[in-house]
Amino acid sequence: MTVHLSEGPARVATLPAPVVRPRSVPSAPRARRLVLEVARFAVVGGSGVAVNILFFNLALHGLRWAPMVATVVASCVAMGTNYLGFRYFAYRDRASRTRRQIALFFAFSGLGVAMESVLFYAGYQGLGMSGPLGSNVAKAVSIVLASAFRFVVYRTWVFQHARNGR
Repeated sequence: MTVHLSEGPARVATLPAPVVRPRSVPSAPRARRLVLEVARFAVVGGSGVAVNILFFNLALHGLRWAPMVATVVASCVAMGTNYLGFRYFAYRDRASRTRRQIALFFAFSGLGVAMESVLFYAGYQGLGMSGPLGSNVAKAVSIVLASAFRFVVYRTWVFQHARNGR
């Protein structure tokens, strides 16, 4: 019987390592981007709320405008300031300004103003929140509820990432 000895390590068959795919949990960079987006939205939205509330109080209590006129005009003034904040701060990394983007922003903002106005009317007239404090509470609650709608539509349809982006 003949035995052949070779000078090298013995070869051992190995199996490829299994590929582990992460579950549908957002990755850390993706989650971080979302948190930053929500924070920037809150900064712009917060300044818009301040403009909205201040103009509303000036119009309703200072100039004695009708409540619904004051709330609609205040919301429209805030809409204009919010566009600038969203475009140049909160969503500055998104696709460039286009007619479509502007049209969508003002269309969805118009729906937000309508939602806000209906909610304000329900509080002001329906719940009797017509005093200075009550009208401000009704206005603030209507803004908060309409802002949830705005956040979703602005990030989904208005300020989209470029087609070749994320």
